[in-house]
Amino acid sequence: MAFAVLLIESAVFFVVFSLLLHTHETSGSVLLGRITESASALVLTVCCVAALYYSDLYNLSKVRTFWTCLVRVFRACVVGMLPIGLLLYATLPDGMRDWQGAAAAFVVMITTVLVSRTLWYHLMLSRPFTEHVVVLGKTLLAQAVIAELQTRPNYRILYDYQGRLNRVSKDVSSIPKLPERRWIDGVIRPTRIVVAMNERRGCVPVEMLLDAKRQGIVIEDGITLYESLTGKLAIETLKPSHLIFAPEFSISLLHSWTGRGLSLFAATLGVVFCAPLLGLIAVLVKLDSPGPILFVQDRVGKDGRQFPLMKFRTMAPIDGSRSAQSEWVKDNDDRITRVGRWLRKFRLDELPQLLNVLSGHMNLVGPRPHPASNYQLFMTNIPFYAFRSLVRPGITGWAQVRYGYANNLAEETEKMRYDLYYIKHRSLGLDLEILLRTTKVVALGREMKPESELVASEPFFDERNNAA
Repeated sequence: MAFAVLLIESAVFFVVFSLLLHTHETSGSVLLGRITESASALVLTVCCVAALYYSDLYNLSKVRTFWTCLVRVFRACVVGMLPIGLLLYATLPDGMRDWQGAAAAFVVMITTVLVSRTLWYHLMLSRPFTEHVVVLGKTLLAQAVIAELQTRPNYRILYDYQGRLNRVSKDVSSIPKLPERRWIDGVIRPTRIVVAMNERRGCVPVEMLLDAKRQGIVIEDGITLYESLTGKLAIETLKPSHLIFAPEFSISLLHSWTGRGLSLFAATLGVVFCAPLLGLIAVLVKLDSPGPILFVQDRVGKDGRQFPLMKFRTMAPIDGSRSAQSEWVKDNDDRITRVGRWLRKFRLDELPQLLNVLSGHMNLVGPRPHPASNYQLFMTNIPFYAFRSLVRPGITGWAQVRYGYANNLAEETEKMRYDLYYIKHRSLGLDLEILLRTTKVVALGREMKPESELVASEPFFDERNNAA
């Protein structure tokens, strides 16, 4: 849905900028003038869309009110002011190289976004585009699914079947109970039924679901829907037999080759073009505090093999009075240096890992490699942890752009859900999405927070149901 909004707004930007440029005379041939206008309009469109993207305006679940949209649009204008101003001066005709050109660009951006979002929300709330959902289950899974659906304007939770949902939050408790079989006689007409029960034997209303299926109602598994909504796997629901036989967890040679080729190409370009930056950072690290420039640590990679991972040093070396066994480093650790704090904020300390990519130990995208000293701890405490070694580790990954840093074992377990999602759904398209999200994190120096606050301190399913 967000991609459709992006395409529509991009088209509007391009058309309006083209008309704006066409109204001003250009020198030279008509054909050359048209080509110049189109190129200028395209560059301005890309700049506007990038500014909106970096202001989270294409994360539709975060922008649900007019005022939130307005604030973020103005923020996008501020973010894009310098690049748009430079592009306006470089691309616009002489007659528009003044404040009027910049003002016109910002008016186009604000008007387009506000009008398109207003129309989009009205469209999504209309009957043909609204999903009317009934949830079956008295589980944390049902609660999580409802919480996720309520952040999307085109989903409306109609009923909780027979009051099976554990009513623990204000939003969830407002959902009425569904009298048995009411949608069959035409009183209730959902478009989708989500089955989110722990134990289904003897509990699922099979005849009712069959009747609903015959009426064209979509019947959906709660686990599958949760996965698609959150971008992570519910580890508690995984069975060994699923991991063994599911084709999604098999190694794809096509993705392995394309991913490796993309990684080698990008790493080569990165080393060449970032060489001056690498040299500057090395000097700053050396001047800021005593110690080596690089931090080298044994990490666990593909097939459980260890390799030396390289990073710019961001912390003071550990002396004899400090424990060297700290498993997690928090941002307020007093050993982080002044330069190191900025390097960590913008992820620049990871740049030497381009050499790890070229050496074959890592890819550009993949689960982050963990320290070898933590390997047994994670193997013992995180379910299916060994499956991370199915693929090469990466400089950036799905867990990094969706969750951020982990500071304890519970957070590492939560990140494992995202890593398993990546392994199950890995593709060139997902890799490109991760790289695009990474540019936002690096450019804004932003620490990503969990997009779903549900950390499964309680299992979705009883452990006895996890057997193969």
